[in-house]
Amino acid sequence: MRKAIAIINMIAWAGFWSFGFLALTAEGYSQEQLVTAALLAASGLITGILTYLRLVRSSERSGYARPSARRTRQQRDAAQAQWGQIV
Repeated sequence: MRKAIAIINMIAWAGFWSFGFLALTAEGYSQEQLVTAALLAASGLITGILTYLRLVRSSERSGYARPSARRTRQQRDAAQAQWGQIV
């Protein structure tokens, strides 16, 4: 499943860059073509971000990557209590 998500991720980013480039640098295209290219670029961006985040989450769960440094609620509250104080 991770390989399928990685392939979707690469296709999404390729679509984002190619259609985004077309939307930004196009000359002589109709308004509908520009809007279509912009919408395809936006969908590639959203899909790319979502699949990237899913890949990161699955790699943390599988042990391939270190889990992110998350703090407990007590640690966050203690850090917030010290906010703005001179140490």
